[in-house]
Amino acid sequence: QVQLVESGGGLVQAGGSLRLSCAASGRMFSSYNVGWFRQAPGKEREFVATMSWIDGSTPYADSVKGRFTISRDNGRNTVYLQMNSLKPEDTAVYYCAARAGAVVTTRPDEYNYWGQGTQVTVSS
Repeated sequence: QVQLVESGGGLVQAGGSLRLSCAASGRMFSSYNVGWFRQAPGKEREFVATMSWIDGSTPYADSVKGRFTISRDNGRNTVYLQMNSLKPEDTAVYYCAARAGAVVTTRPDEYNYWGQGTQVTVSS
């Protein structure tokens, strides 16, 4: 079992930065693929970024590529999402997720564990 708790959300002006954290509990977290997703009001949950525990590869959604960076600290059981050059369209609830296994996926229905989410609001 893995439990995830996000933090770091808030209100920021366009062009600003935020760093989200996702603290994980549970054994063997280092062997889980981790991902960040977001959901804006009235929209479906969408993929943002993910990281493979095997080779460290980091696919990103096109909408955030070059602005967001996912990273993890296995010693602290924590995953981060550094968000720079934020835009109003980045406003959403951000969720971290984890799945066991080797497959790297962008599909939210293929992740087994989810945090409660943290709100990010970007004002124009």
